[in-house]
Amino acid sequence: MFFRQIYDEKLAEAAYLIGCQKTGEAIVIDAERDIDRYERVAAENGLRIVAAADTHIHADYLTGMREFAEKGARIYVSDEGDADWKYMWLGAKSGGGSYDAVRLKHNDTFKVGNIRFRAIHTPGHTPEHLSYEVTDLGGGANEPMGVATGDFLFVGDLGRPDLLESAAGMQGIADPSAKRLFQTVKDFQSWPDYLQIWPGHGAGSACGKALGAVPQTTVGYEKRFNAAVRAATSEPAFVDFILEGQPEPPMYFARMKRDNKLGPRVLGALPKPKALSPREVAQLDTRKVAVIDTREWAAFRDAHLAGSLFCPLTKSFNSDAGSFVTEDEDIVLIVDPARVDEAVRDLVRIGLDRVVGFLDAAKFGELAAAGAKIAATREIAAADTDREIGTRAPFVLDVRRATEHAAGNIAGALNIAHTRLLGKLAEVPKDRELLVHCQAGLRSARACALLERHGYTVTNMGGGFGTYSKSKSEAQTACAAR
Repeated sequence: MFFRQIYDEKLAEAAYLIGCQKTGEAIVIDAERDIDRYERVAAENGLRIVAAADTHIHADYLTGMREFAEKGARIYVSDEGDADWKYMWLGAKSGGGSYDAVRLKHNDTFKVGNIRFRAIHTPGHTPEHLSYEVTDLGGGANEPMGVATGDFLFVGDLGRPDLLESAAGMQGIADPSAKRLFQTVKDFQSWPDYLQIWPGHGAGSACGKALGAVPQTTVGYEKRFNAAVRAATSEPAFVDFILEGQPEPPMYFARMKRDNKLGPRVLGALPKPKALSPREVAQLDTRKVAVIDTREWAAFRDAHLAGSLFCPLTKSFNSDAGSFVTEDEDIVLIVDPARVDEAVRDLVRIGLDRVVGFLDAAKFGELAAAGAKIAATREIAAADTDREIGTRAPFVLDVRRATEHAAGNIAGALNIAHTRLLGKLAEVPKDRELLVHCQAGLRSARACALLERHGYTVTNMGGGFGTYSKSKSEAQTACAAR
């Protein structure tokens, strides 16, 4: 049996290419949308992808299952959950007809080559969620090797049950989902300890609150050391534990749920953005075109195209861009040409397909001469915050997570996580200067650019609340020593 985890560092997402080397057939579980990556790995190992499966209707990226189905692969999807949790696009093949789709219930099995897969209903994260138990019959095994657990079980954590409410707006669903997850954990306790666990996400994913960075684990290890599993001593204790402290989901999560259910647009091939001249970029209306500047913060802070967004190509690029840009906007990148493909892939994975052009970041200095309006973002040192508040009386906006804000904050500050800000701009006063901060100064930098695009006057707190708190503590210590 061939087994390969294919990992997306930015979305902290794991897909699994599993193949039968005797027949040359393979399946991908939980593929992202740019499927050429999986096809390349398969071909390099003498395999052809004949099937694809998803564990559930994803919230953090668009499935690649439809892309495989368009090419004739058989797809396996959950048929658990009620009518709200069915894949609605299985009969909508391009050019007419239906895809070769198999709907699975709990305990249903299927084979790819000489490898057997058994669907295990593991609801809680979502009602329809399946895990896939894998047995290598061709290798002589009659018992399973491991389970692809999707967003049910992670290394050190469980898939959060609140996303349907916090991200998709389904009111009153978090508590019953947590109770359903409790029952799934109880069922999990009977799984054999030796089974390997192949999770759908790792550290950095917003699909849980304490995911480990180790790529895989075992059932026995998670029973002993997974804090969320160990919290399942009683239903009330588990519900309280699993719902407490979950991070705010990025804005785009609701759209991913919708599109994965109704059907992501068939991509076919990646967008090929046009290389633009400084003059072409200077003529853009940044109120209508989302210009994403991927340069470093210091460069953006000192000079940027007015109305552009600050989204460096770090691990948070997907969640930042997905939270700041809507699906109906054309996108122009300011980027190193060597990283255009990377940025385009990141964007299409979250359904931002309208990437129409890019400016070589090395040519940014030519924009002003081409007639572009160049702006700068005001920034102060964290140590100067109290003086800033005392003299300019700004409205303080804290763009950290709610748990961070609760642990310590500036009195009177409004707390909106930067990944939720676009949907809550109406709560932010436009008739006052804003002092924007996070913990270290970079999330607030991204938020400042978003706010400036929407007409706000902002100042970023360099160094963030962490530096601010430290400077106040040091000042108090020095004062006490005198």
